[in-house]
Amino acid sequence: MEWLFATTPSWAITVVRVVLGVIFFAHGAQKVLGWFGGYGLKGTTRFLTSIGLPLPVAYAVCFFEFLGGIGLILGLLTRLAALAVIIVMIGAIAKVHAKNGFFLNWELGPGKGHGYEVNLALIAMALACLLAGGGSVALDAVLGR
Repeated sequence: MEWLFATTPSWAITVVRVVLGVIFFAHGAQKVLGWFGGYGLKGTTRFLTSIGLPLPVAYAVCFFEFLGGIGLILGLLTRLAALAVIIVMIGAIAKVHAKNGFFLNWELGPGKGHGYEVNLALIAMALACLLAGGGSVALDAVLGR
């Protein structure tokens, strides 16, 4: 379990972790709580099941984003939080974004969606957190002592 709390004393990874956490907290809060114009848990799980995800997986997506975001912001169980959001982003690419190509589509029309370039950037950020841990200012650093 020591590896779970081990962290690289780096301000750079701290910045990456907190920014990534804010992104996933905001999107998770849309899915779980309906904040920031989101559909809440009922609406989001309805959408996710409509694209073929089993209901338990739809719930996992919502809570992995929300709780993963909180964990990343706090630097608490950073590696598990990072792994959770990596899994969600790989699923998002596979189920939604890959068919739209690489790039964001700024002029979304009927049948158009965004590509997966942002998902890849988020995966890279999360992978850095998975490898380095929470950084200089993280609850993991305190718990790992």
